[in-house]
Amino acid sequence: MLEVRNTVSAPVAELVKRRREPVVVQTLRSAAAATIAYLVALWLSSESAPLTAPLTALLVVQVTLYSTLTTSVRRLNAVVAGVLVAIGFSALVGLSWWSLGLIILASLIVGHLVRVSEFVPEVAISAMLVLGVTQVASTAWDRVLETLIGAVVGLLFNFLFVPPVWVGTAGQSIVGLSRRMRQLLLRVGEGLTDAVPVERAAARLHEARRLDHDISEVDAALRQAEDSLRLNPRVKEGLLHRVVLRTGLDTLEICTVVLRVLARTLTDLAKQRTNEPMFPVDVGHALEELLGHVADAVVSFAVLVTTQVSESAEMAESRLTEDLAAAGSSREKLADLLLAGVQRHPRQWQLHGALLAEIDRILDELDLENRSQRLLEELDRASREQRERHPRVAAARQWAKEALSRLRSTS
Repeated sequence: MLEVRNTVSAPVAELVKRRREPVVVQTLRSAAAATIAYLVALWLSSESAPLTAPLTALLVVQVTLYSTLTTSVRRLNAVVAGVLVAIGFSALVGLSWWSLGLIILASLIVGHLVRVSEFVPEVAISAMLVLGVTQVASTAWDRVLETLIGAVVGLLFNFLFVPPVWVGTAGQSIVGLSRRMRQLLLRVGEGLTDAVPVERAAARLHEARRLDHDISEVDAALRQAEDSLRLNPRVKEGLLHRVVLRTGLDTLEICTVVLRVLARTLTDLAKQRTNEPMFPVDVGHALEELLGHVADAVVSFAVLVTTQVSESAEMAESRLTEDLAAAGSSREKLADLLLAGVQRHPRQWQLHGALLAEIDRILDELDLENRSQRLLEELDRASREQRERHPRVAAARQWAKEALSRLRSTS
């Protein structure tokens, strides 16, 4: 009996542990909204089993409020378009093999014209279901009513129970990516004073290439976080949060590209020096030390980007400043050693220069001044795009600000 209890309680404990993950939250919210939509449809619709309403709510209730709003509008447009196509065809032709093919073709074309995105097949499905019944008008408007019920229930559900803000999840993904980059940088710097096998250097290069997959996963988490900030009453500075996280990920993405090039440079050096140490002892130790400082700076940068509390952000900025200063000092030391070595033995001098250039590029991307400049540029660009996309809203905001300033000046 004890074994059975442990077997049953283990999945439950795991579910409780993961209750804050998007998949778990989405599952619970969708099930609740679909059930409520079905109960409302039973009360308002004449259908005995109005399953379109819970289906719509299931599709409409998304992880974020912004996604819920856009999805509900597209799905409602798709159903209404399909119903109108079916009503038009029912007045002209009956249901046969050729009319079915024609209505599917027309529905798909209409779906693309009304821009319902992923719900284009829903236009054809609605048209076929309505055309296949005898009471076309009654069934058509019942389907519209059930879809409207599901969409409204889904919207109200997300307005009353506002979805979580997924900034923390995206931040964890960004920090996790930076830690994987740190581990790779440390492994790249190991054993540089020995004869490095080409296979080991190539393995590090493959690890650097696999970071592209990690970038795509973090990008997906960040897009979800960006959607959760839009139209969310919990968030006052959504644009700022979005820009900070997005520019931070862009910087890390550039660093992964440079890291891949750096790993390729060391692989080329390993191919040229198969039976001798890759670097002299002093140069190898200096390069290993520099890569260690760069690795620490990458993690400090990610922590700074994902920290929202001002006091913690100051600590993260101070830590990043120290790491960059240490990396800059190690870089100068390595540059002097490489220059002296190249002057004595100019073999593969271009690869030595490439190493320094790649490390300089990473340090330049992590630099705080460049970071601040990039943030200002992106904020200005985003604000300009919002004004151009919604000029009336921007004008109303400007008028409200001017009116408020006049009231303050008169008082």
